Amino acid sequence: MSALSLSALELRAQNVASTKVAVGTTTGSVSGTLLDQKTGQPLSFASVVLLQAHGDSSFVAGAQTADNGAFELAKVAAGQYMLKATVLGYKPLRQLVTLTGTAPAARLGALKLAPTATQLAGVTVQGERATVEESLDKKVINVEKDLSSVGGTAVNVLQNVPSVAVSPDGTVSMRGSSNITILIDGKPTNTATGGNRLEQIPASSIEKVEVVTNPSARYDAAGGGGVINIILKKQKKDGWNGQATLNLGTRDKYNTSLSLNRRAGKINWFGSYDFRDDRYRSLMNSKQTTILEGQELRVDQNGTNRRHNETHSGRLGFDYTISPEQSLTVSVEPNKNKGLNTGNQLATLTDATGTNRISSSFAVTEDVMNTEASVDYRHTWDAHKGREWTANVSYTNLLADVVVGQRNTEGSIDLREWKQDLDVTLNAASYQTDYVHPLSDKSRVEAGLKGQIMRNDGTDDFLRQAADGPSVERIADRSYAYEFREYTQAGYVNTQHELGKWRVQGGVRAEYTNTSGQVEGGTGKFKLNYLNLFPSATVVRTLPTADQRVQLSYSRRLNRPGFMQLLAFPLYQDQRTYRIGDPTLRPEYINAFELGHQVTIGKASLNSTVFYRQTTNAIQRLVRVDTTATRLYGNGAVITATYADNFGQATSFGGELSYNQPLTSWWRLTASGSLFQTNVTAATGNESSRRTVSGTARLMNSFTPTPKLDVQVTGNYRAAVITTQGRLAPVGSVDVALRQRLFNDRGALTLRVSDLFNTQRNLTEVYTTNAGTDFRARYYNKWESRVGYLGFSWYLGSNKPPKKIENQPQGGGGGFGG
Repeated sequence: MSALSLSALELRAQNVASTKVAVGTTTGSVSGTLLDQKTGQPLSFASVVLLQAHGDSSFVAGAQTADNGAFELAKVAAGQYMLKATVLGYKPLRQLVTLTGTAPAARLGALKLAPTATQLAGVTVQGERATVEESLDKKVINVEKDLSSVGGTAVNVLQNVPSVAVSPDGTVSMRGSSNITILIDGKPTNTATGGNRLEQIPASSIEKVEVVTNPSARYDAAGGGGVINIILKKQKKDGWNGQATLNLGTRDKYNTSLSLNRRAGKINWFGSYDFRDDRYRSLMNSKQTTILEGQELRVDQNGTNRRHNETHSGRLGFDYTISPEQSLTVSVEPNKNKGLNTGNQLATLTDATGTNRISSSFAVTEDVMNTEASVDYRHTWDAHKGREWTANVSYTNLLADVVVGQRNTEGSIDLREWKQDLDVTLNAASYQTDYVHPLSDKSRVEAGLKGQIMRNDGTDDFLRQAADGPSVERIADRSYAYEFREYTQAGYVNTQHELGKWRVQGGVRAEYTNTSGQVEGGTGKFKLNYLNLFPSATVVRTLPTADQRVQLSYSRRLNRPGFMQLLAFPLYQDQRTYRIGDPTLRPEYINAFELGHQVTIGKASLNSTVFYRQTTNAIQRLVRVDTTATRLYGNGAVITATYADNFGQATSFGGELSYNQPLTSWWRLTASGSLFQTNVTAATGNESSRRTVSGTARLMNSFTPTPKLDVQVTGNYRAAVITTQGRLAPVGSVDVALRQRLFNDRGALTLRVSDLFNTQRNLTEVYTTNAGTDFRARYYNKWESRVGYLGFSWYLGSNKPPKKIENQPQGGGGGFGG
């Protein structure tokens, strides 16, 4: 009991007993703020109830704390009451409160709650944040507690995030939709190769991941499937602090990192460096069949690949405390990635004349340099709690050179080598400012502006070995240069109010987009301009029984086509497969609804959500047979093009369930799953819409067999998913990880095995009819997914390895309504 000692309570009770009160008036109120006793941080979404102090202890009033931990119980009659505050992971607080006719309002001020402590083998471990903290609008995954991503990158982290799935090609999706927005420290990645950026972020530098499934107007409208915000670590402790880590993986995988900070007075310097050198192997095979002009063409292909990636990532910056109410942060993040993907393929081409076998070797090189810089300013007002102004200016420069090359080493088709060299230069600048103004303890309004401009120029040269020697010549009619510009300007206003057991939020965002570009030697110029309004609304109801609430939310969002989808020049994956953009592509629009319920039963928490998403003018990714190129190539080859198009609509509805339960003092269970039905318009007008039921499941068991040893076993499963033209086969895996804390918690030794049973693989089926041409295909890829990692971390200064004895989640944190 942190606010008053027991003896003080008894003395107050005696004084109250002798006080005459005016019973019957309902103008009284009780207010205060709940804080963490150790850190002073506000405790949001806590349950506060007022009970009769005598008699049957019946319920009088109840409320839930706001984001800043504040609460108020209004319209309370004069009398003597027991105030009870409960927060998951904290000792409950009880305090006598007396309201009289002369003093009808009780302003209790700051009430500090102590974290609970678990006694284990003589060692007391204080309560901490759980691995997964959930509220109805947001999930927060504390990465440092998730052992299943040790030694990996941001991609590995997202593979273990509830509601999120990552395909073998790095595509991130939520609830079956890949139309999502990925932020880093609340800012867009601003790169043309977003997946590459995720590969550059080591898991060891990520503090937590926020998943917002139905964002409010405060967020960018882009990303109809939701928003993922990756928050990087940034120490602010006094003196020198840091962490050094070395991880070794099976079959030539190495990564190391060093992060440091030094805080002295008003300035805090922070920096980090990460290096990784990984080699992976994979097997692939594909089968393609098409009917062209009455003749069946069939391609069977098998291959082996080797991929080598080398990444250098840095971060340097400082925090400057201008005054107790103002702070400034400046940071620079350079990242360099070099990749080499090589392999051999054997293709068997069959047509009416016979069979041709072609052996070939290929090489894909990537050289990407990405630099991001940002300045952040924050202003608060001590005299006006909750009032806040933030501003950010950021700049991104990306230089990328990607070369795809292939040579036929055996067969009847041209044996000369060919290459395609894509050179990209991207510059982007943005600003954002947000202001929050509390109207009262239970109301606030927020507004903001954001602007971004991106300039992207590049060349795409097609090179072929000369017929009379080893020299390479540029093929002018198959080479292109492009330019792409995109400017966006947005503004929003959002308001939030609490009315008894109800909390409501509503807002609207306006976004203007100007996109232009051209391909020299291609389809020429294009220009798109559009202005849209995106409303959002959320209603939350706290139920009469404690630790329960229901939330209903709505948002309208969009998906803008990117430069790779708009620019009409071919990018070859191999000599018979390419992708091409379409400048006539337009945005798709999404209406998203969610109904959620959260309840705590003892030490267990249960979250359930029902969702519905409708997409109009849907952007569908398609594959077609390039009949002209197929005829020219001959020999039974099938040339395919991947492209995107707007047509029809897609709907998805289903439910999600997550459960968190400590089974014993040394065993915690976390389970989550989703089940949803997806309807998509078929690729051609003479086909009916495609419908399927799919889902995901994740089960994590955390064990603490000894005070210093943590064990984690995680299983993931994704059911089969339909596409506009085909199907993705189901896939699942099991990861196992152990961490032993050493040297008085100065060090930690970690062992992790990903995909223990080696079950991960990608199997895609495609079948469609296009312009009278039937096409069937099956693509299989088995990459090196079972990898063992052995890692050692050394903690400097006051840093210590995170302990795995966790309390229940205390809400998603970070804001009502997303």
